[in-house]
This record gives sequence, structure tokens and C-alpha cells, in this order.
Amino acid sequence: MNPSATAPIDTARVGAGAQTVQIAFWFVVAFALLAASAWAMSNIVQIPADSRAVVLRFGALDRLQDGGLLIAWPRPFEEVVLVPGRARVLQARIGGLERDARALQADKAGDDDASSSASLLADKWGLQSGPESPPTDHGRLSDALAGSGYVLTGDNGIAHLSATVLYRVIDAYAFVLQSDHLSAALDRLTVAAVVKVSASRDLDSLLVARPELLASGQAAVQREHLSGDLALAIQARLDALRNGGASLGIEIVRVDIQASFPAAAVKAFDAVLSSLQTADRTIAEARTAAETVRQGAQQRTSEILHSAQAAATERLANAQAETATIDRLEGSLGERMDHGLVERVYRDRVQSILAKAGKVTTVDPRAASNLILPGKAP
Repeated sequence: MNPSATAPIDTARVGAGAQTVQIAFWFVVAFALLAASAWAMSNIVQIPADSRAVVLRFGALDRLQDGGLLIAWPRPFEEVVLVPGRARVLQARIGGLERDARALQADKAGDDDASSSASLLADKWGLQSGPESPPTDHGRLSDALAGSGYVLTGDNGIAHLSATVLYRVIDAYAFVLQSDHLSAALDRLTVAAVVKVSASRDLDSLLVARPELLASGQAAVQREHLSGDLALAIQARLDALRNGGASLGIEIVRVDIQASFPAAAVKAFDAVLSSLQTADRTIAEARTAAETVRQGAQQRTSEILHSAQAAATERLANAQAETATIDRLEGSLGERMDHGLVERVYRDRVQSILAKAGKVTTVDPRAASNLILPGKAP
């Protein structure tokens, strides 16, 4: 006897299981429909006004679209890549011009060694110094590492330049293709342009190295044109890449440059600047003192000249007053001169003169006798 033929069938249990399977089936179907709808609309995007969309169909350029609603096939049929628009300016910090971290550590270690050496010398000569720390040997850096971040000028000077490049996208498709290599390529192009431009200039045309040459108009003009010359040099290299079929899809808008001295040379330049300022101050003080002496000498000379002129005028006036009577008398007589009158005037004048003497001896000039006057032997 077959047991299955005689056992009753639980229809309620069979109906509940079928309903569960049916509900699960429809749930999976609904989820699949939602997922399919989301996938189908995945490339329906709103493009911002400052951006552009590059549509790639199976990896090849299909079309470009500016701001607005974009409807494209879902992946993997089409891929939508947003890139900045032409009016949007991007910037990139050039890391190739920055000094290597290991070189910075070596510079700091060198400063510490210099301080330690100064402390040891101060202790040797009995001077006051800070805490004693023996010098250490940190090893020598390679030339490439030691010179990282520095550029050589045309007059064999050394400067450190920090650059920030501002650019815009002009070829969206090339920009998308080179996006993975754009930063490294722009870094190398900028470093090469900076090396070329700095090598064609002297140190004063990059930064103010010698303040005494500030009046030089040519160096000031070259400093003002430095940023523009760098932008032109980088753009020339970008154009060469585009002509060679390896365009980066960008053009240079501006290059912001900040020039500075190497850290090791700052103290030396500061010392030179202090010396120049001290010399200028000393020269100014000497010129002030010389001007004071000159003015004093001129004043003294004027006083002496005025005194001499006054004394000469006074002596001339006295002489003219003393001889005025004789001059007038001689001029009035002329050919009809009365010699007796002249002798009378002489006797009147000589009397007043001889009256001042203590003893007077008169001698007849026409007498033939000899006159012996008392005196001392020579």
C-alpha cells in the first residue's frame, strides 16, 4: 500500500511557500528594473556653466558639449568626462623648483654645525657663548641634491625661484588624454623655462641683490618683465608639443614668480647691506661735517675780508685827511707857488711833532763842521 497516496496534502503550507517565492521574484524583478533604469540614466548629467563635457564612445572622442543638460549612453558604451571651460583659470604649484627635503635638513644641520663651531671658538678664546655642542659630520650631498631648488644666473649668481602657473584648457580632448601626465609635464616645462630665462639674466634682474643699483632702470624693467618672459617661454614649449602631436590642451595665462636668496647667502647679503648702510651713513656724516667746516671757513673768510677792507678804508681816509691840506695847497698854487707859505706850513706841523720829543738837536745842513752823536757801538 502506497503511503503517499493515502497521506493528506497540506494545501495551506504549499500556498504560503508559493506566495513567498512569488513575492521574492517580483522584488528581484523590481530591483533589476530600478537598477537598469539607474544605469540607463547614469550619463544624464547637468554640466556647470564653467565646465565642458567630453563624451567618449568606446574610448574615442564622440562629441563635446558646453554647459547644460547632457544625455549620453551609459557605460561602457559612452563615458562622460567633465573638464574646466575656457573661461576658468586653473593654477599649479611647480614642485620641481622647490628645494628637496633632504637638502633642507642638510642646510639646517650645516647651520647647527656653524653654531657649534662658533661656540667652540668662543670657549677657546674665553668668550661668552651658548651651550656647547660638538660639530658633527652629516656627510656630503650629491651635486644634484645640494643644488635642488636653485637656478644659476648669467653672471654666475644663484637664486631660488618659486613659481605658480595659471593656465586654462583650450583643447578638452587633449586635456583628458594627458590628464594623468599633465602635472609632471607642466612641472618639467616650467623648470626648463625658468633655467633658460634665468641663465639669460644677471642676478639683479631677478631680485634686488645690490640696493646701490636700484637706480638702474634696465634691471628694474627686466624684473618687471620676468613673469611675462617665463609665461612666453613655457607657452613656446607647449606649442612645440602641440605641433609634434603631443598637445597638453592648455595655454598659459600668467606665471607668478617669487625670487629669493639661498638661505646660506642671506646672512652674507645682510652683512653686505649693513656695511653699505653704515658706509652711506658715515659718508653722509662726513659730508655734513665738511659742509659745516666749509660754511664756517667761508664765514671767517668773509669776516677777515670785511675787517681788512674796513681797516684799509680807514687808513686811506686818515692818510687823505693828513695830506689834504698839502694837496689842496700845492694844487691851488700851481706855478705861482709861494715857497715861503709852504715853509710856514712845514714849521707849524713840525713844531707839533718835535714837541713830543724829549730832546731835539738841530744841525745846519749847510755847515762844514762835523757832528758827533752819542750812541752804542755796533
